Amino acid sequence: MKPRSMEEKISYRLFLMGFVGLVCTAALCIFVFHKAFREQAWAALENEADLVAAGCEQIDTPSQLSSYVNSNLRITLIASDGTVLFESATSQQMENHLSRPEIQAAMQKGVGRDRRDSQTLGYETYYYAMLLPDGNILRVAQDSETIWSIYDAALPAIILSCMLMMGAAAIMAGLLTRSLVQPILKMTDDLEHIQENVPYKELIPFAESIHSDRLLRENNEKMRQEFTANVSHELKTPLTSISGYAELIETGIAKPADVPEFGRKIHVEASRMIQLVNDILQLSHLDNVSESHDTPQMETVDLLDVAKECVERQKVNAQKSFISLTYIGESAPILGSRSLLDELCQNLCDNAIRYNHPGGKVQLITACARDGHCSLTVKDNGIGIPKEAQSSVFERFYRVDKSRSKATGGTGLGLAIVKHIARIHNARIKLESEVDVGTTITVIFETAH
Repeated sequence: MKPRSMEEKISYRLFLMGFVGLVCTAALCIFVFHKAFREQAWAALENEADLVAAGCEQIDTPSQLSSYVNSNLRITLIASDGTVLFESATSQQMENHLSRPEIQAAMQKGVGRDRRDSQTLGYETYYYAMLLPDGNILRVAQDSETIWSIYDAALPAIILSCMLMMGAAAIMAGLLTRSLVQPILKMTDDLEHIQENVPYKELIPFAESIHSDRLLRENNEKMRQEFTANVSHELKTPLTSISGYAELIETGIAKPADVPEFGRKIHVEASRMIQLVNDILQLSHLDNVSESHDTPQMETVDLLDVAKECVERQKVNAQKSFISLTYIGESAPILGSRSLLDELCQNLCDNAIRYNHPGGKVQLITACARDGHCSLTVKDNGIGIPKEAQSSVFERFYRVDKSRSKATGGTGLGLAIVKHIARIHNARIKLESEVDVGTTITVIFETAH
């Protein structure tokens, strides 16, 4: 089902609001007019009664009241016992009127009134009675069209007026909606500067969100291009070396005594390629986890155990580089992925060994603070990181010392992997470093609950 446009929805709702407003206004007008109509009828009848009552003082017999009767006015003179002394509507004897509501009220309060539907359809009769000084009761009555019959007569004009008003409301709703929607549609003409062409302040967050998303996509595309270029460059170097050594062996140019050395170099370059591909695959996996928010299975992991196993795995690597590798600390339980935390520790430890001096030291430290945070710290006394480079070391393929990285086989992705794993665990990374003094990297986690 195709969704309705915003212009249609706004027009429909404006038209509906106009219709509801018209109905409510009509109902209010009917109520006010009905009340005013009745008050006017009672006021006119009261004036007539006063005139007739004044004439009653000047007549000798009730029959003389007929001179005050007109085509609309009906006069009745009633004795205090309810006997009808005069009735202008008929000459026949009438029943006792003592039980009539207006007569009862006039006897008690001096005046009384009542309204009753007439036998004639579409009319109602207003009765007004007043107590005369001689004890008799004068009642005047008048037949009048009901307010509903008046509306019945005017119904065609009312319907036509309502149709014209609703037609005008529909046209105005369409024009108003179009004037509201057109500026929004024009925003899409220039997405690059959409935040500068916002017609309504309510759309500012929307425009800024689109602008931010656009910048993010452009940055991501730029990062992908840079990443592709960096991967190509990193793979090209070992592949060129492997191809060159293999060609020397294939063509027989290499001396038999050099073949083992060339084979060793081919193995080193191939190992470097394998490590690079593994790191790229791991980064791709971590990117997917971050983008999809698909958190890996978490469990309670003690950072002290992670540090112990990392020291055991890196012991041989440290010995080859003549580095002293140790761990100290206390139990530090957190909620995390054991495999990812192992890799995080492995990359930090590997970097600390790789960028160190022979005879240097690397220490892994675990701790839990009183504020409920546990931390894993990798500290070394190696070459250190210049201040201007400290904000970039967690970027992909960034190397502080490219010549040393080439010599030691670094891929430039280790700290980027560390950053992603920390982000997945909602952890913070703290870096402290000084050239020729050493580097301390601390990852701060929430404790396990």
